[in-house]
Amino acid sequence: MKQKKLLLLGGLRYLLPVIEAAHKLGYYVITCDYIPGNIAHKYSDEYHNVSIIDKEAVLALARELEIDGIMSFAVDPGVVTAAYVQDQMGLPGNPYESVKILQNKDRFRRFLSEYGFNVPWAFGFSSVGDTLLKSGEFTYPLIVKPTDSAGSKGVTRVDRAEDLEDAVKYALKHSISERVIVEEFIEKEGCSSDTDCFSVDGELKFVSFSAQRFDEKAANPYTPSAFSWPSTMTKEQEAELTFELQRLLYLLGMRTSIYNVETRIGKNGKTYIMEVSPRGGGNRLAEMLRYATGVDLITNAVRAAVGEEVVGVEQKPYQGYWAEVVLHADKDGCFNGLEMDDEFRNKHVKEVDLWVEKGDSVSAFRGANDAIGTLVVRFDTDDELQEFIKRGKDKYQIVLK
Repeated sequence: MKQKKLLLLGGLRYLLPVIEAAHKLGYYVITCDYIPGNIAHKYSDEYHNVSIIDKEAVLALARELEIDGIMSFAVDPGVVTAAYVQDQMGLPGNPYESVKILQNKDRFRRFLSEYGFNVPWAFGFSSVGDTLLKSGEFTYPLIVKPTDSAGSKGVTRVDRAEDLEDAVKYALKHSISERVIVEEFIEKEGCSSDTDCFSVDGELKFVSFSAQRFDEKAANPYTPSAFSWPSTMTKEQEAELTFELQRLLYLLGMRTSIYNVETRIGKNGKTYIMEVSPRGGGNRLAEMLRYATGVDLITNAVRAAVGEEVVGVEQKPYQGYWAEVVLHADKDGCFNGLEMDDEFRNKHVKEVDLWVEKGDSVSAFRGANDAIGTLVVRFDTDDELQEFIKRGKDKYQIVLK
């Protein structure tokens, strides 16, 4: 039997467990992007220097290599390209037009509104001038962000009209398509959720909700700094969001796929689907769900990409109370170590994954790419988890020179 070939777009470290899963399944793994030094390329079987946002170039490469599947796991810029290649080559995947809707914040908001979902008001713009001409219709606070970026890059909360122009300029710098969205800031009740889900033939088989947490003292306080499971939502709110997510997948004709899903509950009591991307999330979210539930979304996403049967994707409860800390520096500096309370480490820490070494330069936490590692912790009770959320930095410290 011919060995399956899987093409992965991008080279971030979040692809390492994907490559590991593919190799365990016996697949041949190819990676591509325009940065040869990215870490994932060291672990793939073959690398090609091709930009992942150049759809035609990636398609040409995929045809030349005669691939069996393509993924853009945790790499947002490549999701549309992957769907395009799947469409053109008849590979397993989701409808190309539906993926384009999901991946464009402007179009996604319009789609949600058209089909009666709860949705913040939103407008899309291609220039500062056009934005300012419409500014009389805005209410504050609002959020300005690129229509096509992830990892909180280019995102600004704006509380005053005089700060709008700078926010739009900042967002445009981080937009591939040079387009931004200005939308209502939904004041949330409890924590927002950012975590992964999975559908088989369009039917949600695994749904999760997290508590997405932020460091108010970070250089960018809108970049997630920790995640915990279970969420802060009620069972009724989670059930309503699950129903609406399923309705969305049916409307878009989605198939077998992993999704990174962001949701929240507004102070008005309404449930909101903020983003749905047909890819695994960054920040090791699928790995955390494997820790917490035993369900392996990563291996099944790989299997689905090459048309193999999905195995063991089912709803399972969390085994304990889990948190993932995105380790980061409070300021620019030189990494000198991670100090941790020994009792805390021995009792609760399941994994420390440091991405820097002593002497490396590190940046203040302005975006997801400034993370320097992750910390995986488990607790037996919700009280223990909440105590950690409040006073976690008493247990560990990033030391800079």
